[in-house]
Amino acid sequence: MKQDDIRFTDLIASSIHDMKNSLNVQVSELERIAQQCRSKGDEATVQDLGRVIYQASHMNLNLVELLSLYKLSKSIYPLDISEQTVAEVLEEVVQQSHSMMEFKGIAVSVDCASDCYWYMDRELVKGVLINALNNAYHHTSGKIHIAASQRDKLLELRVEDNGPGYPECLLQQGDPTSDKTVNFETGSTGLGFYFSDQVAKLHKNGVLRGALSIENGGSLGGGCFVLHLP
Repeated sequence: MKQDDIRFTDLIASSIHDMKNSLNVQVSELERIAQQCRSKGDEATVQDLGRVIYQASHMNLNLVELLSLYKLSKSIYPLDISEQTVAEVLEEVVQQSHSMMEFKGIAVSVDCASDCYWYMDRELVKGVLINALNNAYHHTSGKIHIAASQRDKLLELRVEDNGPGYPECLLQQGDPTSDKTVNFETGSTGLGFYFSDQVAKLHKNGVLRGALSIENGGSLGGGCFVLHLP
């Protein structure tokens, strides 16, 4: 890679960081205004603001994913795979998404044993689960369920919703990251799946390696995003 190309990617990364910080401020301010409207009984405005907050939060998540992928590609991301209390990780994920879910009236339930511990990069795994929650938010009919369980020497983290589920064409591909096309109608670029796939593969234990899978059904009958960690 040419030196100019390296400098340009560094410039892009710096710009992404600035945009991310700016969006964080905007989301916080929008949430404050929404709470003021709610206290005045202006639910119509609250709902309108909720949709804007979702889009801003989704954009912010994309920027964080891009910045993380940049750092991983440059080998400057401080990967920290250490033992974590899984229930606490899930609690933080739900709390971070609480305002967004509240605006749409989505009920989020969690099923995880308090004594479940696993080795993972806490922040990267949280990013994967928040991305899955954002996707479920877009498709759910009002319920999202997050579950953690141990199966075949793997930790299985599931994000399920009661929406229409994944389209059959995506399920038949087997690998949710295999579709590299851009959908201009929905705005999907596949960035979320790609980021999640890269995070999963960073988690290794001997011959075992992290992976993603998607299916329909689960406890709510809709789409199921599954992260497998060794």
